[in-house]
Amino acid sequence: MKQILFTLALCCQLSILTAQTTTQPTDPNLSFEDHQKGSQFPKNWFQWGAGYSLSVDSTQANEGKRSMLIQSPADRKTDTFGCVATKIPAIYEGKEIELRGYLKLENVKNGSAGLLMRIDGVSGMLQFDNMEQKHIQGTSDWTQYSIKLPYSQSAKVINVGALLTGDGKMWVDNLELFVDGKPLREAAMKQPLAAELDKEFDQGSGIALNQLTAQQITDLAEIGRLWGFLKYYHPAIAAGKHNWDYELFRILPKIINTKSKEEKQQAIYTWTSKLGTFKANEVEKFEDGVDKMEPDFSWINEDNYSSKLLSRLDSVKKAERIDDHYYIGLTAHVGNPEFKNENPYATMKYPDAGYRLLSLFRYWNMIEYYFPYKYLIGQDWQKVLPEFVPKFINATNETEYKLAALALIARIHDTHANIYQDPTLEKFFGNQYAPVELTFVEDKPVVTNYFHQVLGEKSGLKIGDVIETINGKKIQQIIQEKMPLTPASNYPTQLRNIARDLLRTNDSLLTITYIRDNKPEQLKIKAYDKKTINIYANYNSRDTSFKMIRPDVSYLFPGKIKNSYLPSISPELLKSKGFVIDLRCYPSDFIVFSLANYLLPEPTGFAKFSVGSLARPGTFTLGSSVKNGSVNENYYKGKIVIIVNEQSQSQAEYTAMAFSTAPNVNVIGSTTAAADGNVSGIVLPGNVNTMISGIGVYYPDGRETQRIGIVPDIEVKPTIKGIREGRDELLEKALAIIDGK
Repeated sequence: MKQILFTLALCCQLSILTAQTTTQPTDPNLSFEDHQKGSQFPKNWFQWGAGYSLSVDSTQANEGKRSMLIQSPADRKTDTFGCVATKIPAIYEGKEIELRGYLKLENVKNGSAGLLMRIDGVSGMLQFDNMEQKHIQGTSDWTQYSIKLPYSQSAKVINVGALLTGDGKMWVDNLELFVDGKPLREAAMKQPLAAELDKEFDQGSGIALNQLTAQQITDLAEIGRLWGFLKYYHPAIAAGKHNWDYELFRILPKIINTKSKEEKQQAIYTWTSKLGTFKANEVEKFEDGVDKMEPDFSWINEDNYSSKLLSRLDSVKKAERIDDHYYIGLTAHVGNPEFKNENPYATMKYPDAGYRLLSLFRYWNMIEYYFPYKYLIGQDWQKVLPEFVPKFINATNETEYKLAALALIARIHDTHANIYQDPTLEKFFGNQYAPVELTFVEDKPVVTNYFHQVLGEKSGLKIGDVIETINGKKIQQIIQEKMPLTPASNYPTQLRNIARDLLRTNDSLLTITYIRDNKPEQLKIKAYDKKTINIYANYNSRDTSFKMIRPDVSYLFPGKIKNSYLPSISPELLKSKGFVIDLRCYPSDFIVFSLANYLLPEPTGFAKFSVGSLARPGTFTLGSSVKNGSVNENYYKGKIVIIVNEQSQSQAEYTAMAFSTAPNVNVIGSTTAAADGNVSGIVLPGNVNTMISGIGVYYPDGRETQRIGIVPDIEVKPTIKGIREGRDELLEKALAIIDGK
């Protein structure tokens, strides 16, 4: 349930940095002493973030002569940050890495200060911590802090630094890195694996495919399933003894050019035999597994393999597997999958046919073995693979390839899943936006806000106008066209996402018809680029996190909350007769357990998680109930109303689950975005970035949240009439419930 927008910003900037040279001297200059006069930064250091002032300070130092100063601007903008960072190649052997460093603070507020460390693999982030949860604020003299992270064999880059997200000043000095408790200079160097030394297909797969026969499509889907099964089940691949992407390119020509079933099976048998021997281990079935999420190997028998090939595949199923897998891991303490060493092939903007098949097979098998909600997709995932083989093969350019990938991603029906920050798709859907925000109300797109107040009013559209057509197309036709390319867990959330793109274009003008005062009108409105208007202007927009909306009713907007605020707001909260928690936002801090201590009289279970398995990929096991709250006689005894709608996603949904266990609570609104659980990043060839909900989240009684969302106790939706009158009908209903109406 991480803050997705902030995480994406971090990923974007670090991906740029990772593209730079990774050569690093023996001394990484962690104390900033190597500094050339006139340079803004010490040697090997750079700025990350924007808007903050960063400079070398020779008047303040914990040790030596210099430190780095990070200072906020007087007119700091929301969601900006200042960071000084460096990157060090992950050439060391070990299991854990620690960053220590000293910070000095002056009037840090409205945010936090901290050290930062991020471990990157080939395909992106593996581990990350910026100490945000520690809420380091205020004024303090030099104090040492520490971050510890798991250190994987697949790590490629160690990014370290210090970060300021609020107002004030922060000095950082005397950073140190330790691997398994040893200083970096004493750490052992790791040896490259065979998978990393295989460079045969770096310049292309050499595979060219045109029109496919029905049999070739079947054969390619078969090899895609088999390739994925071996990837996650075979110990030799887990150990990094084979570049499994390139092994696909070695077997594909033999499958494509095979002339008989026997020849094909012999090619597969020879291919699998070369992977080497391993220790067999009869794996027992998990007794506490979610029975709908056992691995499905029926396709092996359906492919009518020979007895010797069946015997070999059966032995792979029973192989003894270890927890350290080259391509897959499970996040510590959470359990969502970490897809490791997945080369993004970033320079291949339009990958060749072999790499496009690799993209399809990579994604399909990630879902097959590590998507906790595969059984909720709503169709047979096995049939999706042969359906998409020709779509990926027949993609004739970069745009068509990425649209095929987007259509595939949409099939898993997960609101967390999309293709993020891709310039090619941005251009396809339109780089220009009208300055008005649309929301589907009563199943119609209605103007509910402006992205830019002046330009919005100048457009001629008013709040409450109902859009009927855009450039001659009726809204329903546009919806039907956009649905297959709009990933989301349920229909209301698809409409939420479609609404954002309706008034999007590559032209300067849009011709629309709309209804106002029951009369149809036509209008040409201007569209602007993102430099002119901020399409996220209304995201989490409220004036404050907490206020008394009536002398006896308290109101919390978690989109602006910080845990550090709770002690100061609790007195007013506890004396109010009603408490409204407005979760039509994404919480800015994780308050699930902290706020629950004020709301619950005793610890109460509110959720269960299902996690995948490295020992038996495709199996998901359900853990025990997670509890929040504590024994508290002075818990809040007034009425609680939680407001949710399609804007409530991920952490917001989890927060609603947690607080719905409080006494005297009602959840009102409409179905949420239905994507709960920590996210796992995925990268496909061509540097296509997406993600999935990585763990299953259930109510203690086993009820699902994925695709269903948080179902309100009382359904309340805004009306077009209410929008025109400037009313918040959900908040009005919350107050009515508190008043006993």
